[in-house]
Amino acid sequence: MNIFEAIRADHDIQRELLEKALATSGDTKKRKEIWDKLKIELKGHEVAEERNFYKQLIDNDMMVEHTRHGIAEHHEIDELIEKVEESDMDSSAWLAHLKALDHQVRHHLEDEEKSFFQMAGKVFSETQKKELAKKYTTEMEVQRKG
Repeated sequence: MNIFEAIRADHDIQRELLEKALATSGDTKKRKEIWDKLKIELKGHEVAEERNFYKQLIDNDMMVEHTRHGIAEHHEIDELIEKVEESDMDSSAWLAHLKALDHQVRHHLEDEEKSFFQMAGKVFSETQKKELAKKYTTEMEVQRKG
């Protein structure tokens, strides 16, 4: 597995959890469980991606602006997570903030998958891509365990 496949697999988990969260209603145990999993996935992914992918790209002239943009989007996602957290789970505000989060996350994932990955693919050798995947997946395991 290379770094792009590893990240894409986690993107799929995020999309699935977002869909499940949006399909819930009220202040229920199910909604809370899905939200807690989603939050762990998003925050863990952000840390693992920045440490084990973005960090290796920031010094590359071709990638510096794209990397900064990706990190900025991570911060926007963090702010939206906070807004969801601060809202009552059974309020319309909670759902509105979750929808904004869903939109921002999907935009970010599409940015990465449709253009960022193609450019980053030119920076790394196949060996580096596999090494980065190992480091990334190890970091994700740590993040998921908390």
